[in-house]
Amino acid sequence: MRVLALGLATVAAMPLPSRAEPSHALAMFGKPVLADNAAFLPYANPEAPKGGTIRFAEPGSFDSLKPWVLKGSPAWSVGVHVAEPLMLRSLDEPFTLYCLLCETVETNHQRSWVAFTLRPEARFSDGSPVTVEDVIWSFRTLGTEGHPRYAGAWAKVSSITRTGERSLRIEFSEPDRELPLLMGLRPVLKKAQWQGKDFAASSLEVPVGSGPYVVDRVDPGRSISYRRNPDYWGRDLPLTRGMYNFDGIRYDYFADSNAMFEAFKAGAVDVWRELGAVKWATEYSFPAVTSGRVVKSEIPHRRPSGIMGLAMNTRSPLFADWRVRQAMILAFNHRFINQTLTGGIDPRISSYFANSELAMRPGPPDPAEAALLAPFAAEVPPGTFEGYALPEGSDRLLDRASLREAVRLLAEAGWTVQEGVLKNAEGAPFAPEIVLNQSGSAMRAGSEVQQIVDIYVEALRPLGIQPRVTVLDSAQYVERTNRFAFDMAWYERGLSLSPGNEQALYWGSASADQQGSRNWMGVRSAAVDAMIGRAVNAETEAEHVAAIRALDRLLTTGRYVIPVSYSPVSRIAHAAWLRYPAQPTAYGDWPGFLPDLWWSEQAGTQDPAQRPSSSPSSG
Repeated sequence: MRVLALGLATVAAMPLPSRAEPSHALAMFGKPVLADNAAFLPYANPEAPKGGTIRFAEPGSFDSLKPWVLKGSPAWSVGVHVAEPLMLRSLDEPFTLYCLLCETVETNHQRSWVAFTLRPEARFSDGSPVTVEDVIWSFRTLGTEGHPRYAGAWAKVSSITRTGERSLRIEFSEPDRELPLLMGLRPVLKKAQWQGKDFAASSLEVPVGSGPYVVDRVDPGRSISYRRNPDYWGRDLPLTRGMYNFDGIRYDYFADSNAMFEAFKAGAVDVWRELGAVKWATEYSFPAVTSGRVVKSEIPHRRPSGIMGLAMNTRSPLFADWRVRQAMILAFNHRFINQTLTGGIDPRISSYFANSELAMRPGPPDPAEAALLAPFAAEVPPGTFEGYALPEGSDRLLDRASLREAVRLLAEAGWTVQEGVLKNAEGAPFAPEIVLNQSGSAMRAGSEVQQIVDIYVEALRPLGIQPRVTVLDSAQYVERTNRFAFDMAWYERGLSLSPGNEQALYWGSASADQQGSRNWMGVRSAAVDAMIGRAVNAETEAEHVAAIRALDRLLTTGRYVIPVSYSPVSRIAHAAWLRYPAQPTAYGDWPGFLPDLWWSEQAGTQDPAQRPSSSPSSG
């Protein structure tokens, strides 16, 4: 009895965690900015008129309407316009979510569980209620049969149970403070539509969602249109005031970026994101611009640069050695390439989180970062503690100083020039295959990528390296990169101001052999895994920033990608009748801003039948 009394006294003396209470929002750090009675999001225009149709151009094609699975080439826009998550991300608060399908969210101080209560008015587009069973089925199915991006978080769920008519609770099996937010961002699908079917299969079946839009027309591979649901259950929520203003949204698919741009110039497309600084300055004198029918807008943002350039696949024996990867970086004369193709206007990506407070700083790590990295000092890449910077480059095609250093590093790694060809001791040539997408990408036109690679190939010749450049259509490119069947490939990964568990999918060790993951480089690093773990379990913003800066340092010194330039502003040319809120968001023109917050000045008067149809070159 004395032992029991002492035990009870000890428990009584321990500090109790703060009591969990239902809330309208959930923040990773601190408290949400907006109160539960906020009239509308601060960056939205609550007076924006409804009406009109906005048309976009997309590269490549699609053969599926299921962006939640690995198979097929899906129309990604289905996941944006048709399906909804339990909570809505704030574009001004990187780590804050507000209740959408849910009425309240609740979690404890340790974030070891999260509970949601659904709004009674939440409905799918067919009028049926969004139920707890739909949520549970969606989360379980996505985690076990969906795209690999859902598997990591689901593996940390120990149970998901219904606790009431409109409520559920999710228990987690390991510490991860971001998990409640990740559950809030999972899409909720209609169980009755997919139950009994092979959910993992590609499909053109039109999904039933609870979102503001429904699929209107589908021409597989060529176009997909959405129409605003007049009976959208959330149309009167303060959270959605000023959002979802267009009656129609259309995406036309084109074989390449040149065809897309010509369609925009002809008036068949309403919005164009310009990726080239020189082109923005010199090639916008076509009639639609000079007449005022098209205007140019530069929208500032504070989001990280992300990483973009040529990824080196460390699964390939050619790129297993960091010295080889550093030699390839040295041979890439970015200064000359950037000046030749873009006039040198945009800065180079210096690290994965450049252009943000999350970026590693020049020189050695600060004390907080160094403490996190110290346990891995014997295994981290050279430059992690000393400091690392990309080569400055030369104004000429060949940066001879860098090439000399590249030759030295290659020789150390066992590669020497023999009869004009770089070979190893067994006489095997160093001839990497560079895989490119002929349609380009979200951030670079296919023609520009090809030009970058062409200049690079020429610069590699003095080293005895003759790469094979393989240009694939979109479907082939997706298939090859999904199974990591390349030596080098054009890689793009946008990063947010709230990095967390998704970092494990991008470059965590567990994702290195997970087909369909974004870990194209094959990063396997205990230090990287540890920094991701520290980031998702940080209890303060300062701890989180230190972990991400340390992660940024590891990825940059890992020499996995040969980075190119990025734009610190979003350059968007658009029809003059399009409008967007005056108050910018932290993310600029990222999804959630365009088209969700834009509107038509001609709403109610615009007749889509009088506007040019899509270019016949689409598809």
